[in-house]
Amino acid sequence: MHEIPFGEIIEKLRELNAERVLIQTPEGLKGEAQALADFLEGEGIEAIISGDINYGACDPADTEAKRLGCDALIHLGHSYMTLHLEVPTIFVPAFAKVDVVPALERNIDEIKKLGRRIALVTTAQHIHQLGRAKAFLEGKGFEVLVGRGDSRVSWPGQVLGCNFSAAKLDADGVLFIGAGYFHPIGVAVAVKKPTLAVNPYSGDAVWMDKEAEILIRKRWAQIAKAMDAKRFGVITSTKKGQLRLAEAKRVVKLLREHGRYARLMAMNHISYPALEGFDFDAYVVVACPRVPIDDYENWRKPVLTPREVEILLGLREDYEFDEIPGVERREDEPLGLSLKGPQI
Repeated sequence: MHEIPFGEIIEKLRELNAERVLIQTPEGLKGEAQALADFLEGEGIEAIISGDINYGACDPADTEAKRLGCDALIHLGHSYMTLHLEVPTIFVPAFAKVDVVPALERNIDEIKKLGRRIALVTTAQHIHQLGRAKAFLEGKGFEVLVGRGDSRVSWPGQVLGCNFSAAKLDADGVLFIGAGYFHPIGVAVAVKKPTLAVNPYSGDAVWMDKEAEILIRKRWAQIAKAMDAKRFGVITSTKKGQLRLAEAKRVVKLLREHGRYARLMAMNHISYPALEGFDFDAYVVVACPRVPIDDYENWRKPVLTPREVEILLGLREDYEFDEIPGVERREDEPLGLSLKGPQI
């Protein structure tokens, strides 16, 4: 279950004088989206629920909201991201109703193996408890660092599937709080330090170093498969938060400079079946890094990230995770959240 601040949402909508809204939700919050729609209509606001798949804050349905004549978009489950939007958009992070401290207590001996000086990170679902986790760990004698990160993340200590800037600190190791493997594996690859993931739901702790090694081996295998490729399709996304046109053009230029044929492509939902029929030997996805990493087994041809292309062309030797950076943020610059966020 997740906390959805109905009161804050209706207050924002009334400030906007909104009469009709579109509610966008990820897979795990459909029930909450329906409950929110019922609540809003009880308050006199027409609510439409988007049935499309949502991939994150990088994928807002503001264009669809405008076409439907909506005065605002409510984007559930993800934190604020700076984007050029067509209608006012309220980013509503859904905080998980689970106490993270018992899982930390249970795994304190494993956490000690990270060293005394640790970086603490989590996802938006648990960011509201990061302060409690930090206080608990400091009470156990740890020096706990919480990185601010760049402008792509909303809160200090938050990591995304495409951005691990908050974890890049002068620490002995990194402690990740949350469920799932992709975020902590990304942290381990990005920081190249011991990384322990503590799951607050199951209470389990898993070291990510071995998992990161497995991931990197699989990625090297993709690079090897693409070594003889002569013709590359370089795909950029049209999703607002994944559009990396300049980076895609850079990759095209690099490939052409090294004697490979490269053609720039654009897609909204990137999947291999939609690419059948094109005459390419391999693809480069310049969008969400999860697409080539999570889905590579569904591609009949090699699929790489921009950093992997640099390895392929002999421009770098060490493996590096593909991240989407934000811009540098001044210390006195506000975070710009649509709803009041937690204090870390």
